[in-house]
Amino acid sequence: MSNPSRDALIARLPKAELHLHIEGSLEPELLFALAQRNGVSIPFASVEAVRAAYSFSNLQDFLDIYYQGMSVLQTEQDFYDLTWAYLERAATDTVRHVEIFFDPQGHTERGLAFETVLDGIERALRDGEVKLGISYRLIMCFLRHLSEDAAFATLDQAMPHIDRIHGVGLDSSEVGHPPSKFQKVFAKARELGLHVTAHAGEEGPPEYVHEALDLLQVERIDHGNRALEDAALVRRIADEGLTLTVCPLSNLRLCVIKDIGQSPVRKMLDLGLKATVNSDDPAYFGGYINDNFRAIADALDLSEAEIVKLAENSFTGSFLPMADQIQHLAEITEVAGG
Repeated sequence: MSNPSRDALIARLPKAELHLHIEGSLEPELLFALAQRNGVSIPFASVEAVRAAYSFSNLQDFLDIYYQGMSVLQTEQDFYDLTWAYLERAATDTVRHVEIFFDPQGHTERGLAFETVLDGIERALRDGEVKLGISYRLIMCFLRHLSEDAAFATLDQAMPHIDRIHGVGLDSSEVGHPPSKFQKVFAKARELGLHVTAHAGEEGPPEYVHEALDLLQVERIDHGNRALEDAALVRRIADEGLTLTVCPLSNLRLCVIKDIGQSPVRKMLDLGLKATVNSDDPAYFGGYINDNFRAIADALDLSEAEIVKLAENSFTGSFLPMADQIQHLAEITEVAGG
């Protein structure tokens, strides 16, 4: 049930978003505009037809249209416009810090230069820091349906710009592509001083979460829903203080859960896990970060204290320096009125 006081708290609380695929923020209106600007043919007659296509029964259904949508992104300015549009929306949701995923392989495979992608995204992120007060970290994801050799090739492409990239992640089709497949490239990334995270336990089994922790040595777990099936794994995640980047509306739209009331966020909090709320691919899943907060706050009847805890977790689970985290936590305390 909607609660005006709770909704007002969500609206004003500072937040960090830790699980956001920038390509997944491509709204149908921008997709159409870029297709026209770049002369790219798309199989949709209208914005409404695109929205109608955003109906998925699983992760792969979504990925098929997600990669199709990427085709309209052609120039550095396209990537700037994409990122800037997201940042403007994030600012209205009181987001103070973003840790953005990008998928270079989804672009270099279709002939774009790595630099075209990076330069456009990063230029918008720098402008967002100055104009909107949103700090950032940039996380380069490897597509897990491709080979580890392909991931190494992408890491090689990134090397001249490695000081502009803060971490690596692992995304795309999870089932059948366990984290162990990428053990060597993640070891190399860690040697380079990059942060490491990985999608695990969204559709894949708890064993994939174990592999992400043991073999990739990730610092946080993206999604992690199915970790709850393994009591020993839950205890380990709690004991190690690992962050879980949960994406409620994504889980609903991809049929990971059948109803928003099945979101694992409340259970994770009750188990002492550091859950966070994120939007994943908001253009495709029908909601940005505050939409996700409101959806689970209503469905799970979260208390204001639990909502504040989720906001705090977003900063303590980030890759920001401790001094910056403390500053954000102080602002949360001030905004929450205590």
